[in-house]
Amino acid sequence: MMQGGAQSPLQQLTALLGPDGILTDASALEAVNVDQLRAYHGRALCVALPRNTEDVSRVLRLCNALRIPVVPQGGNTGYCGAATPDASGTQVVLSLRRLNAIRSIDPANYSMVVEAGCILADVQRAAAAAERFFPLSLGAEGSCQIGGNLSTNAGGVNVLRYGMMRELTLGLEVVLADGRVLSSLTALRKDNTGYDLRQLFIGAEGTLGVITAASLKLFPAPRASATAFVAVPGPDQAVQLLSHLREASGDQVSSFELIPAVALELVARHISGARSPLAPQSPWFVLCELTSPRADEPLNERLEESLATAFERGLVSDAVLAQNERERRDFWHLRENIPHSQRLEGMSLKHDVSIPIDRLPRFVQRASAWLETHVAEGFLVCYGHVGDGNLHFNLNERRGMPAGALAARRADIRRAIHDLVRDEGGSFSAEHGIGQSKIAELQHYADPVELSVMHTLKRMLDPNGILNPGKVLNVA
Repeated sequence: MMQGGAQSPLQQLTALLGPDGILTDASALEAVNVDQLRAYHGRALCVALPRNTEDVSRVLRLCNALRIPVVPQGGNTGYCGAATPDASGTQVVLSLRRLNAIRSIDPANYSMVVEAGCILADVQRAAAAAERFFPLSLGAEGSCQIGGNLSTNAGGVNVLRYGMMRELTLGLEVVLADGRVLSSLTALRKDNTGYDLRQLFIGAEGTLGVITAASLKLFPAPRASATAFVAVPGPDQAVQLLSHLREASGDQVSSFELIPAVALELVARHISGARSPLAPQSPWFVLCELTSPRADEPLNERLEESLATAFERGLVSDAVLAQNERERRDFWHLRENIPHSQRLEGMSLKHDVSIPIDRLPRFVQRASAWLETHVAEGFLVCYGHVGDGNLHFNLNERRGMPAGALAARRADIRRAIHDLVRDEGGSFSAEHGIGQSKIAELQHYADPVELSVMHTLKRMLDPNGILNPGKVLNVA
């Protein structure tokens, strides 16, 4: 029997949040009904806009009682359809964008407490204003939200030095499916009082609870940096160069990005004014950066000397160091525009994989050879964060091919690549999560005991199955 007499679920939600807290107009729903890559299209009942944690609690309590599915959504910048409702017209999209307060910053403790709807770039700026540094950095930082970063355990370009969101989080505030609030916004580095519950919700993509706030780690602000664009013969030399730079710099490498020549060609083709700072003869390039909190650190000299030694060892064929901030931004502009250039080029198949760093060159060789032999419909664009073993092993459809030719091969290509990833001891999902698109992959590759524990946790924390159904786990 419906709670609230004859009131519909929509009327009850409106009574909870007020008329401006529930959106049902077509333009608002259109924005939340499709994912970033436009691979998934749903139809939400409405968008709920809570103003605070208590609002989130009341919405979940009501939806749990009425068995109304809830889809948490942040900046909607994910690649796996984790924040997209289904087509039933019964699911509530819970937007956290009004929960966007920086609650506190403690420079002495190197921590800050922020709400889940805060834009990542705003968190970075708030930390910088306190002369501190929040290191998570990725292409969507101007629109993605901290809640989404936490729910997908986001990585980005600084994982090598600082870690992923799991390592950057001290505590969480989470609303459970029944509306109870789990508040553990601790700023402690050491706390051995039982289970570490925060790790259940980081990377869970909103299927176990809704994150409403987080206590985050901060670091000394970088005051010196050195950035180089480097030509290397191949991934093997890139991996050796990474090890060399870490040793030679005293482990001051904060970013180390592998870029193929074909990616630079795409960026030059589609992005006005973009060009490689090195001649295009090399098949592979590396964008690397050293940072230090000490302004007088001679990082340019250290990087230049390290690269000269690497050149003598045959690891490097050419290199150029950024001489000023404008040149540094130009280098990063090339790297950051690879995904956008791929979209402008046409249809692509994306594989977000991670490999143990020492086995990464062999994976690239094996997977590239398989594609060359078996996939005439596409060409490889393999780039990513070699410092942490994360590659975006993508294929773009070749020009002149029949429309949809590459897409028709999606399943067998994915299986072949992911089998090779497994053979090399890697993961088929490095930083983009599972969402809708990789449920079958998790079912196929996960250890059965691990999968069973996941299902047990889901049933315990969300017995009515209202939290982001159809994501991560194949729950009947």
